[in-house]
Amino acid sequence: MAHLLHLDSSPRGERSHSRRLTREFVEQWQQAHPGDTVTYRDLGRDPVPHVDEPWIAAAFTPPEKHTPELQAAISLSDRLVDEFLAADIYVIGVPMYNFSVPSTFKAYIDQIVRVGRTWLFEPEDPQMPYKPLVHNKKIFVITASGDGGYDRGGRNQKMNHHDPYLITVFGFMGITDITFVHVENDEYGGHKLAESIANAQIEIAKLAAA
Repeated sequence: MAHLLHLDSSPRGERSHSRRLTREFVEQWQQAHPGDTVTYRDLGRDPVPHVDEPWIAAAFTPPEKHTPELQAAISLSDRLVDEFLAADIYVIGVPMYNFSVPSTFKAYIDQIVRVGRTWLFEPEDPQMPYKPLVHNKKIFVITASGDGGYDRGGRNQKMNHHDPYLITVFGFMGITDITFVHVENDEYGGHKLAESIANAQIEIAKLAAA
C-alpha cells in the first residue's frame, strides 16, 4: 500500500484545469490501487503563510532551544513537513503563472524545504555540502498554461521557469522521479485547448493504471 499526498495550488474553482485533472488522476489511481490512502491539501483556497523572521529564527535554531514563540512560529511548517514526508507519491496541480509557479505553491515549498528535515548542510564536505534527505518518492505534476510550446525545443522553452524550478527544488530534497502532464493553450480555447486536455486525460489514465 502507498500513501498519496494530493495538492492543488490553483485559486480557481471549477474553471481550473489543473484542479480538475488532479482530481481525475487521484480517482483513477484509487480505482487501480484501492488499498492506497490519500491526504488532500488545497493550497489555492487555503494558502499557507509566507516565511517571516520568527520562522527563520526557529528553522535555524535547534528544536531543544526553541522558546514558546519559536515553537509557535514553526509549528505549521513542522506539520507540513511531517505530512510531506509521510507520503510515498505526490499528485500536484501547479498551473503556470507568469512563466513560473503560483505564489501559493512557492510559499508551500518555502515551508517544507527545511534544513535538518528535508535536506542537510555539511560545510565540511566541499564536494557536496548539501545532502538530500527525501528518497524513494514519486511525483506527478499536472500543469496548465495559457500558451503552448514550453517543452524542449518549443518556441517558448526559454520562458519556461516552471518545470525547471520544480525539478530543481524537489531534486534538492532528493526527489528526482518526476512526471509532468501538461495542459496548454487555455488562452486560445477552442479545439487547441480541447485537444490538449484530451491528450492529458489519456496520459493520466495510463499513468494512474500503471
